[in-house]
Amino acid sequence: MADGGAVTGEARSSGPAGYWAPGSHILWRYRENAGPRFHIARPVTVVRDDEDVLAVWMAPGTQCVKPVLADGTPLHQEPLATRYTKPRSVQLDHWFGTGVLKLARPGEPWSVWLFWEPGWRFKNWYVNLEEPLVRWAGGVDSEDHFLDISVHPDRSWHWRDEDEFAQAQRDGLMDTGLAERVRRAGLRAVEAIRSWGPPFSDNWENWRPDPSWGVPSLPEDWDRTPARMSS
Repeated sequence: MADGGAVTGEARSSGPAGYWAPGSHILWRYRENAGPRFHIARPVTVVRDDEDVLAVWMAPGTQCVKPVLADGTPLHQEPLATRYTKPRSVQLDHWFGTGVLKLARPGEPWSVWLFWEPGWRFKNWYVNLEEPLVRWAGGVDSEDHFLDISVHPDRSWHWRDEDEFAQAQRDGLMDTGLAERVRRAGLRAVEAIRSWGPPFSDNWENWRPDPSWGVPSLPEDWDRTPARMSS
């Protein structure tokens, strides 16, 4: 098991597919939608990594990188009409929530995040539509596709951020072909929700982190461009 602190994604298990061992620390990153830079980076701890799923835990208090406007204004405070056109920068921050469990099945154009209220009362699943994860020695990379889905404990669901999805198209951050592909991916995710397939049926809401795990630290070279390995 990796010790608390540094990201240790390059220390991989000995299996032939090179999966990360539970307890390894890696980076989960997103690129900008209109450029090559990374604008989101989150150190996480590997819970499980195999041919079926990559599961990682982002602990409360984790230092992360997040996008902001060039003057430091948080994105959510900027009106939607100009949110994606004003110059941007990145800022260091800490995750002050109760922690997030992220699940990604190989090749799927979405990941599923689990959220809890304080005291481990399960809150909801969150389907984040995105490019299939690309693995490298220190973690995984993707690009967010704006449109998302919330899934509640009673299995009801609803679309999220459709206004942002539409604005991104108006601002040229995705063309018609990509937007159609993202919507189709969302409909496939809805099918998985309605049939209550993996990962919703896998009892992850009752999972708990190993109390011995430390909180990974953000490496100074969090934005390095790595050699790609596989999806």
